[in-house]
Parts: sequence; structure tokens; C-alpha cells
Amino acid sequence: MADERSLLPRVLAALADPRPPGSDDTCLEKLLDWFRDLTGQAESEESDPTLKLVQDNPCLTEFFTSVLALPEPSPCILSFTLRLAGILAASKNCFQHLQQEKLLLKLFGRDGPLSSAEWEDASVRSGWLEGVSSMMYHQPALHFISSSGGIDVIFTLQGDPSLFVASVASSLLVQILVLSIASETTEPLSSKDCDWPACAQIIIKHIEDSLQSSSASCIEQSLKLLTILFRNCHATWTEAIWLGIAKQIESFLTEKTVQAQHMLANLLLNVARSPVFCDTSSFWALVTSALEHLNPVHAGPLAVGILKLYQRPQDVNMKALTVLLQPMDCILRAASQPLEYTGLLDESVSDPTTVESLLSSKSSCVNLLCQTLAHLEELLSLVSLPVDLSYTSLLRSVMTILQFCNGFLNPASPLGSTISRILINCFRVQRSALDVLAALAEQRDCDSLIVSLFDVLLAYLESPNTNPTVLKKTFRATSKWLLRLQYWSCSNNQRQQAEKIFEAVFLALQKRLCSPCWEVRDSSLEFITDLIKRLKGCDVFRQLLLSLKVPRLIENLLEDPESYVRASAVTAFGHLAFINGSAPQSPVVENQYNNENIVTKLQEILSSDPDVFPRRSVISFFNEWLRDVHTGELEDTEHFVSRVIQTVEHDPDWEVRLGGLELVEVFCTYTICQLGPPECPFAPISSTITSSIHQNEPLQVFCRAKLFSFLFQSVCDCDKPVAETACCILLRLSNSFYPVGTLKGSRETENAPEEHGIAWLQRTLKQGSLAQNFPIDGGNRVDFQDPESMMLALGTIDFKELHNELNKSSDHVEKSPQSLLQDILAAVGTTEENEADCY
Repeated sequence: MADERSLLPRVLAALADPRPPGSDDTCLEKLLDWFRDLTGQAESEESDPTLKLVQDNPCLTEFFTSVLALPEPSPCILSFTLRLAGILAASKNCFQHLQQEKLLLKLFGRDGPLSSAEWEDASVRSGWLEGVSSMMYHQPALHFISSSGGIDVIFTLQGDPSLFVASVASSLLVQILVLSIASETTEPLSSKDCDWPACAQIIIKHIEDSLQSSSASCIEQSLKLLTILFRNCHATWTEAIWLGIAKQIESFLTEKTVQAQHMLANLLLNVARSPVFCDTSSFWALVTSALEHLNPVHAGPLAVGILKLYQRPQDVNMKALTVLLQPMDCILRAASQPLEYTGLLDESVSDPTTVESLLSSKSSCVNLLCQTLAHLEELLSLVSLPVDLSYTSLLRSVMTILQFCNGFLNPASPLGSTISRILINCFRVQRSALDVLAALAEQRDCDSLIVSLFDVLLAYLESPNTNPTVLKKTFRATSKWLLRLQYWSCSNNQRQQAEKIFEAVFLALQKRLCSPCWEVRDSSLEFITDLIKRLKGCDVFRQLLLSLKVPRLIENLLEDPESYVRASAVTAFGHLAFINGSAPQSPVVENQYNNENIVTKLQEILSSDPDVFPRRSVISFFNEWLRDVHTGELEDTEHFVSRVIQTVEHDPDWEVRLGGLELVEVFCTYTICQLGPPECPFAPISSTITSSIHQNEPLQVFCRAKLFSFLFQSVCDCDKPVAETACCILLRLSNSFYPVGTLKGSRETENAPEEHGIAWLQRTLKQGSLAQNFPIDGGNRVDFQDPESMMLALGTIDFKELHNELNKSSDHVEKSPQSLLQDILAAVGTTEENEADCY
């Protein structure tokens, strides 16, 4: 820390300068982080690193004194000072040292910033709170705050107009309460006041008094504090606190005047998550009461949270599920008059008229349904539900909501008519309902509604009024249900219905691919790509796809004016190769969209498209295709890879170049598995093969494909991810051709034959991105297509050391403490040169 120690006094003196500082908050935050690192480095050592830091750097205490002496300190600097003092005072020894210097009382006591004009600035108040919070790790700090009146200050700041300050104040009170009980008690606590430590008694009494206050803000402040306490602390003594407030919380549930219902729900959920209350029947009775009395909008988050917990009373789980299903049940019952089918529930948790009233109001209907649907989607994502759920009835209710939204349902009931008017073309509810519809595709017992379900989905796919975002959600749900449909078609009748559904989907898709809206064309292409991935083995899907106009429309979109659409078209067009690889094709289709034509078309796009997104899509597809599908002859694969990398090595986009390297990696694995021993990837080559370079088939293939020129050039790439990836591939190849135990890199680089130029190559690689005009042709220094030269390079160059150099963060120097201190000095502008060079 020698260099930093010489700069620190100047930095602190500059920050304490009465002139307005130029240092920004970011630099000060980094400086605080540096001090946190310094003070937390040696907790296990006998000496106290924080005390030593302060004693070795008297400029720190001088800084505190200087800032306190300023008549009008900057709020930013004063806040920094308070936070820094708190970080140092976290050490018990350093706390006592600062107290002896009479600094802590001046900083955090009544005569400090608390009584100054700067206290009006929220940053000073938050700095004071964070400083106190940082030091609150030992009894001396606890006694100091309680004896100096700090607890009352924190109580006041709970109601601060700054929400951030108020939040920090509540968190700090919890921290003080926990520290007080942990450091000042030795036996289990009861709910009696005399058993609690003095500081804890003050806070607990404050909580209880606030809960009984007639002030809504005081009640909310205590509920926030309790929520934080039960979220962060699961000690057994928290049960004693709960017993002292449970009756008051219960009274809030039945009082219509209490406005903090969402806070009550959050509090109860945090208590429910604590293992302390697993078997407390009185608490679960209170949760049941909350589910019954809270407004459905506030009961919903509590209900879904309860259902996500394990080992909770079954009757509470049932009540929670009923809360979530009650709006859906109301939708079903409102859809027809008289009722054509049973609803979701036999009985309601709360008065059904409450939910009906919410659904009848435009302002609350959409919010309630969106929240309920979001909770149900969350619930359906669970591995197992703690209660049984009628998926068929739930699916019917979701379909009903979607029909309300597009006007395809004309209910006879007055409530249904009202809901229908509210929901017509409501995009928010449509999106939420379609998310649940997609989740239900993975649940059982829904097959009886498949035909009706696709009627709803097709109505959205075909309607010109469907919002593009809603259409995207419709595509996602349709894709999932089509996957289920292929297993549904067992009988002849079902098979015919499945074929009709597939055909109707494709006809709707064809229209969407010709939409004037580019977002619709783009999401349509993504949909067809997803279908190919999911359904390439389904005969009905494959035959319809290739017999209709979809492939031709996809090919046309390769020339779309919008680059995003062209990129999606590339992916969809490429995935036709997956279809070709899954089953024999008809002669007409095979001639028009065989793999060779597809690859040729995409290579042309890779070399000529002016926008980066289509080129990225091409290289991404080539990687996927080579990895998962391609089964051609090695010679054909070699030519394909060679053509691609010769194109991408000149691409201006680093992600395209990186994709080319990933293709090389896949090809290397593929080649060595074909020609070498069975271990892969990059399996070591046996000594009998390496003894004769010219018999080393993988090396010959790599040289012919011009892999090495691309790899060595990429090591010098100015974009770090490209350089690192290329170096990793070369390191693996080196380990493949020179197995563990082989003497590798033992020969001095400088003694390598000059005609190979390996010494020059290693020096060039170490220059990295500084290497200009990297030679890749055989006429310069190194012949990258010569197997002997490449074998020598792989065995001589230390790629591990090179990778370590590349792996260093480019800002490892710039982020050093010394650099930070220099930046602060430059920013505050203390030198005459800085002041004169304003313009």
C-alpha cells in the first residue's frame, strides 16, 4: 500500500477543502469500497487491521476533524465522512480509538450533523444511518448509540420523506434489536419486558405503541419494521415478539379503516416462511383469517406465497388455493346464464360479491385478473402442487377470459356482459391468460378441451385485430399445445381432427408471414422455427409444412427490408435442414430445399448481408447444424468449414468471428473423433501417430482447412472474447497432439528453425491486439498450412501462459487503488494546471 499511502493524505485533504469538490459520487463509493476491503482483510490475525490502518495514517482522523470544522461542508462530502467513520468504527478497537479522539460524538451525536443545516439534505441523513449501521457489530457501538439519543433519531427517520432513508432506518432498528439480544442475553427470552435487554425493550415498546397508534403512518412504519425483522431473523425469540403483537395484527384484519392491507400480507408471509412458526396453530389460524378478510388483490400474493411453502397445514393450503381460484370461478359463472357447467369451487373463502364487485369495475377488473393469472402461472411452474387442482376447469376459465377479450363470447348474465365490455381488446389480460394457457399444456386431464382450445387459439391467429405482442404469446401457447396434439391423435377421428388443426394453423401462419407489420413477420418466423425443433418427427407436421407455401415464404423473407426479420428468416430457413434430416423427402421438395441448397444460400448471406443480425444468425445456425445434424463425409465437412472461416475471419463483427471459432471447435472435436482415438473432445494422439507428422491425419485436415491461420490471427484479435476463445482452442489442440507426460515446450523458442519462424510467431502473439497486418500467407515467416510448422508451434508456444495474459481484465490497472486515488485528485482539481486548463 506504499503508493496509496503517499496519495491518501493528499486525497483526503482535497476532499476536506472548503471549495466545492469536483469528485463525483462514483469515485467516493469506490473509495469506501476500498476501505471496506482494507478493514476486512485480516479478521483472523491477532492485530486489528483497522486500528493499524488508522494509526499508520493519521490523515484519517485529521480528515474527520477538518470536515467537522467546515462552516458549510458539502452534503456529499459530509455523507461520505459519516459512512467512512462507520466503516472504521466497525472494529471494536478502532471504535474505542475514535471515541478517545472524541470524534464519534461529534459525528453521530446531538452536536454533530444532526443539528446542522446540512441535515436537511437526504444524503446526509442516509450517510448518518449507514455509518451507524456499519459500526453496529459490537456492544460499545450499541451503548454509544443508545446513550447518545441515536435510537430516538432513528425512530424519527422511520417516517422520513425520503423512502430510501425511511427504509434504511427500519433496517437499522432491526439490526440494533438483533445485536442487543445476541450480545446481552444468555438465556431464552419470554414475552415479559423484564427479560429483554434495555435497548431491545425500547425498540419493542416503540413497535407496540406504534401499532396501537391512531396514526396510519406510525402503524405502517411498525409493520415495515416487523416485516424486515421476520424476513431476516429466524431466531426462536422472534416468537415472543409475535405473541406480543398477534392480537393487534388480528384486529387490523377486521378493521375496515386500516389501509395497510398489503403490508399485513407481506408481514404474514414472512412470518410463515420462518421455521419458528411451522407448528404454531394460532399463527396459521391468523393466516386463515387473513385469507378470508383481506381484499382479494392483497390476499392473492399471500395465497401464492403460502402454496409455495412446504409442510404447511392442508386446510390453509386449500384456503390459499381457493383465494386464487375465486376470480376464475366467478368468470366461469358469469359466462353463461343459466350455468352450463360447474365452476371451479364448491365454496368461497370470502364473500363472492366482493370479487364480483372488483370484476364489475374497469379500474379493478384488469388488475385483479392479471394478478390472479400471474399467480396461477407461478403455481403451475411448481414441480408438485400441495393441493389437487381441476386443470380442466381452470383451462375452461382461461379460455373464457380469452373469449371475453376478443368479443367471441356473448354472455347472458349481467355480470358477464359487464366483464365482456371491460375486457374487450384488453392486451394485458390477453397476454397473462395466454401465459397460463401455455403452462397448462404440460398438465394432465385437459385433452377433452383440445378442439375447443384450438378454436380459441385460431381465432387469435387469424384475427387482424390481434396485437403483435399478444400474437407472439399466442404463437408460444399454440406451439406447446401442438406438441401435445401429436400424442393426442390415437384414433382415426382424432387423427383427422389433428390434421385439420395443423392445416388451419399453417394457413393462418402463411398470412402472418406476409403481414405488413415487421414484428408480426418476425414472431411468425420464430414460431415456425420453434415448431420445427419440437415437431420435426411428426409426420402430419412435416408433410403439411413442405406441401404448403411456408418454405417459399421463408425463403422470400431472406430478402426482407428489416434486418431483424432477415435474421429470423435465416434461422427458420436453415432449420429446414433439420426436416430433411428427419425423414425421406419427395423429389420435388428435395431438389428445391435440400441441405446443399440451404447451406449455399446461407453462405451467400454470411458473405454479403450488410447488417450484422442476419450474419450472426447464419453462423449460429451453422454451429447448431454441424453439432446436431450434419452427418456428411469428412471431406465435405472440411470444405464447408474452410469456406465459412475464410468468410468470417474478415467480418467486422466480433460475435460473428467468435461464432466462427465455435465452429472450428465443433469441427475439431468431430474430426478427432472420426480419425483419432475414441476419447474426445481433443483426445490425445498416440505416439505412433505423432511420430510421423505426415501420417497425422487430423493435423493434415486442420491445415488443409486453413484452421490455424484463422486461430493464430484470432489470438491477436482486438476483441478479448475472440482472442481468449482462440487461445483456448489452440491450448486444447496442443494438449491433444502433445499428451500429458510428453515433454512439451522444453526446447527454447529461440532455437526453433528459422524457416518455421516460431520464435517470431510467439513474440507476435504476446503483442496481442497490437500486432498489425498479421501475416497469414505462406510467403511470410510462418506457413500456417504446413503440418510440420504447426506441429512445432503447438509443441513450442506456451498457450497456457498466453491464455493467462489474455485472461487478465483490461482494467486491472485502471481499477487499482492507486489509480482511483489519482482519479480523485484529478477530479477535485487541486493543481494550478487543472484550474488553468478549464477550456
